[in-house]
Amino acid sequence: MPVLSARVPEDRLGVLIGPGGATKRELERRTGTRVEVDPDDGEVRLSAPDEADAGTILKARDIVLAIGRGFSPPRAFRLLKDDTYLGIVDIKAVSGKRAKASLWRIRSRLIGENGRARARIEELSGCSMSVYGATVALIGQEKQLERATRAVELLLRGSEHSTIFHMLARQRVEDARDAAIAPLADEDGA
Repeated sequence: MPVLSARVPEDRLGVLIGPGGATKRELERRTGTRVEVDPDDGEVRLSAPDEADAGTILKARDIVLAIGRGFSPPRAFRLLKDDTYLGIVDIKAVSGKRAKASLWRIRSRLIGENGRARARIEELSGCSMSVYGATVALIGQEKQLERATRAVELLLRGSEHSTIFHMLARQRVEDARDAAIAPLADEDGA
């Protein structure tokens, strides 16, 4: 029986369990895993039957980690899609800043006034984004995740918001152009 564990911050355990255990039961039902939560230390143990798909228990662990990093359960359950992944960026490691005041300023910069910077990154990259503690968590498809991670890292290193938003918008236009050209290329080759 495969067993994985994850640690969830104490203030996020209630979100993981949900009202009357609803979120925990939903996670177990949708992934076929058993979830055990130790409220004393925030340790979450996930187990699956031997015949279960190995990827399922990994997805369940990623959902637990996503909820622990500030995502709501509905957003975290996006990870059940086959081509959707969780990425976590360590603010301290990327920015090199460790002081509490610096982290507060950097988190504020990532979120923006009334959440506008975060919303813009989400809109332009296609990723969901959560800033929690000293981390930025991202949920999205591989290409979306790469772009959002790059945008977050550039912001953490001091790039202007407008530069990042223009970069993401340009990449989105290029994707749309490539998608429009792809069917034409297929017709020419047939």
